[in-house]
Amino acid sequence: MMKSSVKYFFLICIFSFTLTGLRAQAPNQQGFEIMKNLDIYATLIKELNQDYVDEINPGELTEKGIESMLESLDPYTNFIPESQVEDYKFITTGQYGGIGSLIHQQGDYVVISEPYEGSPAQKSGIRAGDKILEINGQKAKGKSYDEVSTILKGQAGTSLTLLLLRDGEEKPIEKTITREIIKIDNIPYFGMVDKTTGYIKLTGFTQNAAREVRQAFLKLKDGNDLRGIIIDLRGNGGGLLNEAVDIANIFVDRGQEIVSTKGKKADKNRSHLTSNPPVDVNIPIIILVDRQSASASEILAGSIQDLDRGVILGQRTFGKGLVQNVVPLSYNAQLKITVAKYYIPSGRCIQAIDYTHKAKDGGFAKIPDSLIRAFKTRNGRTVYDGGGINPDLVSEPRKFSNIAMTLYGKYYLFDFATKYAYEHPTIPPAAVFAISDTLYNDFLTYISGKDYSYSTKSERALLALKTEATKEKYFDAIQEEYAHLMKRMENDKKEDMNKYKDQIKELLKMEIVTRYYYQKGKVEAALKNDPQLEEAKTCLKDNEKYAAILAGKFVQPKPEIPVKTEDIDDGPLD
Repeated sequence: MMKSSVKYFFLICIFSFTLTGLRAQAPNQQGFEIMKNLDIYATLIKELNQDYVDEINPGELTEKGIESMLESLDPYTNFIPESQVEDYKFITTGQYGGIGSLIHQQGDYVVISEPYEGSPAQKSGIRAGDKILEINGQKAKGKSYDEVSTILKGQAGTSLTLLLLRDGEEKPIEKTITREIIKIDNIPYFGMVDKTTGYIKLTGFTQNAAREVRQAFLKLKDGNDLRGIIIDLRGNGGGLLNEAVDIANIFVDRGQEIVSTKGKKADKNRSHLTSNPPVDVNIPIIILVDRQSASASEILAGSIQDLDRGVILGQRTFGKGLVQNVVPLSYNAQLKITVAKYYIPSGRCIQAIDYTHKAKDGGFAKIPDSLIRAFKTRNGRTVYDGGGINPDLVSEPRKFSNIAMTLYGKYYLFDFATKYAYEHPTIPPAAVFAISDTLYNDFLTYISGKDYSYSTKSERALLALKTEATKEKYFDAIQEEYAHLMKRMENDKKEDMNKYKDQIKELLKMEIVTRYYYQKGKVEAALKNDPQLEEAKTCLKDNEKYAAILAGKFVQPKPEIPVKTEDIDDGPLD
């Protein structure tokens, strides 16, 4: 009670100072409204604390009120309480204090997904698949992913003790681990994907991302016949704006505008130019993007496209054209607030959602087609605003079947990989390792008797048909045909393990390779079956096509594949 009262006292003091300041400097109507509503809030929480039938937590109520208020703006304007400041620092710096491991929820327990290579977790012998039974003597059963994650993080140099249950071991294993500063690299893998093509997988834009890209690129140039570079931004949700500018600067001359920002306040209106000597302004570039490429990824891809410096391949990007700053608040809290929109060199803003106007259902609407405008790249190619970066070469995303995603989502692939790694101390290099038919049959034996059922879109449609037909009293007339269709589909699903064998093998390979070679090996192994990567390599070797794209003379042909009735099924899912 004493702690809650102290928090309440400080809260009222904060409001009192705020009100005094506003009275002194805000004679206008908007300032008066702010002052009035802060006064109402301070009075309200005071009365609640004095008269509400049960004890209240003023700090918790205030935090909920703040979060509800910010929800009416955009999803990027967030309140960061002191307890979450370290998480935010990780987003910007790529560093945090902890044991260095990915985790996931599996039933009542949290399980180690993967210890980072070279981390305290990996050095102490923790393995993927280890189930956390206790943390510092406290039972972990029933604790959520977030709860366990918070406990595992902490100041570097401090220790914690984990009691783990490992597949193949009869008794639990106890591990005492000293936390360290964990640095997550922005580039999990780079290398040559053929004799003349380099590849860089960029997963973030935290501090030093540009330096990492520069170093990787120079290493690829050193000793190789490098004639083209592929930068993979698929799944990259962005990060620091200045890192995107500096990465573009590796391939673009000094003094080029990469992005500008425009906000309500004059000091938010800035133009961000390249300021360093470039490394290579001539090498052909292809940037891979998808629907999860956002923010700084879009600055980099969009500026390369607008300056006609390279070709963008993949799917339309996310469409986040908003800039956030972090403002310190009282008691070590922070506010991440949207302060501007960013514009890439052609002058277009790629923000997809209009957060200033709500739709009729209470949500926010996309920029309507009628308001989308055309812009020109440096070479005169037409590009558009209103929703992400549209690739120069559109490539369909990878799709996996229901059965493959079910086996993945129920952790059968993960658990089999854990068992396999326990029984096999080593495997061939990541780029060489493959799932043989014998190993695949071992997996089939492993999952026999396990529940990996799923419903297809067709089954769900048939169930909906049954419901409506029953209501309208037509079902008796079609009952026999309905049962026949359901049985046919059930029989077809039994063949899915063979029909989608290649997909399941690929996902299983990723799980097993990660046990031995971590994130680097996972990326390297995935490149062996990557249609978009192959398309990028082909384009880089076709000088005429590459030049035609940048000159605006290439039109991507639309595939003309006749669709037959028997070809329509429920196999792939996004």
